[in-house]
Amino acid sequence: MQGRDDGSQVWFDPIGILIKPGQTVRWTNLNPGNSHTTTAYNPANFGRPVRMPKTAKSWDSDYLLPKESFSVTFTERGVYDYYCIPHEHAGMVGRVIVGEPEAHGWAEMVGANGTYRRRP
Repeated sequence: MQGRDDGSQVWFDPIGILIKPGQTVRWTNLNPGNSHTTTAYNPANFGRPVRMPKTAKSWDSDYLLPKESFSVTFTERGVYDYYCIPHEHAGMVGRVIVGEPEAHGWAEMVGANGTYRRRP
């Protein structure tokens, strides 16, 4: 969790991360001028839409003061989107992907001209 001293910009660094099941992510507020949260997109958190595996445990760090940390261990494979409660409107969002990357993405290059097609 970082930001400019004047509060004009805030962000998660990195904004996204790929981990293996069973690994732990620790967020630390490195922004000396702001409090931040890491909060899962989940109805348990203020009625937000589910943007994580439905059977995974939701989290909300509550407000972290500068230099405070919060950790979550991810056991279920999937995509977990999260946000900072006071700074979501400023784009302070992030993503944790748990699992192995696919050998091929959802799109593949076909043809010599570099056109793409969606995989079924």
